[in-house]
Amino acid sequence: MVESKPSRRISVHQALGGGSVADLLLWRKWFGGVMLLVSASTMWFLFERAGYNFLSLLANVLLLFIVALFFWAKSASLLNRPLPPLPNLEISDETVVLAADEMHVWINCALLIARDIAINRNVKLFLQVACGLWLVSYIGTLFNLLTLVYIGVLLSLSVPVLYEKFQDHIDTKLCVTHRIIQTQYKKIDENVLKKIPLSLNKEKKIQ
Repeated sequence: MVESKPSRRISVHQALGGGSVADLLLWRKWFGGVMLLVSASTMWFLFERAGYNFLSLLANVLLLFIVALFFWAKSASLLNRPLPPLPNLEISDETVVLAADEMHVWINCALLIARDIAINRNVKLFLQVACGLWLVSYIGTLFNLLTLVYIGVLLSLSVPVLYEKFQDHIDTKLCVTHRIIQTQYKKIDENVLKKIPLSLNKEKKIQ
């Protein structure tokens, strides 16, 4: 039996938001992708290999920037030239509201998961969260935070492009893998997880 390919419901560009971030991750704006890659590689090399301190480097860069602006403005006033073209450096109310709404959603989601584990005694969710936290802890022992961020940047600039190019083939393999995982999870659910709530209910009746 030949397995049919999954239908493409949405493009990768639309899945990433369809904006400038999607253009950057899919290398539609190649200059921005190159700048992000070079900047991330430079920062990782300076802090991870060359041994620079982030706070010291940030202070030195800001000091150099302020000194350059100061002398530019001073020379402009003496030579009757225009001042440095600085934008209006302020955060709009809309940006603050959007950021607060996004944090509100994530915090409520985390609290809902904690409530479901602590009060409702959701064993499946508890095991999923425990395995996820253990995996994050294990990865943290292999890499530091800066290296993880750098790896995340590299994956963000490579995985979406490769997925867009081979989307049909990857979707077919993912469907097969998803069915295998579901089959194994059902076996574990029937043999192990379903027995745990029964034992808890028995203990309640005895009490």
